[in-house]
Amino acid sequence: MRYITGRKPVLEALNSPKSRIGKIYIRYGIKGEIIDSIYATAKKRGIKVTTLDAQRFDAEIQHKENQGVAALIEETRTIELNSLINLLKEKKDALLVIAESIQDPHNLGAIMRSAECAGADGILITKFNSAPLNETVSKASAGAMNHLRICQINNLAHALDELKKNGYWIAGTAVNGENLFKPKDYNLKLAVIAGNEEKGIRKLTAENCDFLLNIPMKGKIQSLNVSVATAIVLFEINRQRENHL
Repeated sequence: MRYITGRKPVLEALNSPKSRIGKIYIRYGIKGEIIDSIYATAKKRGIKVTTLDAQRFDAEIQHKENQGVAALIEETRTIELNSLINLLKEKKDALLVIAESIQDPHNLGAIMRSAECAGADGILITKFNSAPLNETVSKASAGAMNHLRICQINNLAHALDELKKNGYWIAGTAVNGENLFKPKDYNLKLAVIAGNEEKGIRKLTAENCDFLLNIPMKGKIQSLNVSVATAIVLFEINRQRENHL
């Protein structure tokens, strides 16, 4: 079990049928619309809400920036790659995000948030050299972690091969890639790779991509934060998909 903290993350966890919440703690005197929703939703799901005075709450919930709300939740459940592929077998425009060695938990959480908002069907996370699926990731995802199908993979090259065998096209980002905003038909099964914060996607990973995309830069800085870049790519793909319908 682990804690998730913050008003919106806790409410998002309550609204997700995937999350298994044991108990919710609220600091005495905390009020607001979201707090009312937490009480109401917890009651519907039969989840106990305990109110603690400030001293007891701070002693029990030793997480900063908790906003006076915390939930005790089971560890994040992941899905096997083959199971994820089978679930999306009939979806011709399935969209997956692959996080390759994302080490900053805030970046990983932000990528999850963008992926969920963009309607991604799941996220693949490399098991090694990546941020753990902890409370920091959950909070940075603003609750998206509780809604996404999450698959942890040991071998990215093998995972890409499996995806390709099942009809997926693999897209990466690179300086020498084609202009993201150039018209392209994205109405196909697609997996978008978000590379490491410092190094980007690995050379071997880039070689396994079906195509590489580049976000044109007009300023003096020639790179974006990986979570920002991922969001831009996902929403541009969605925009072009809609234009091709």
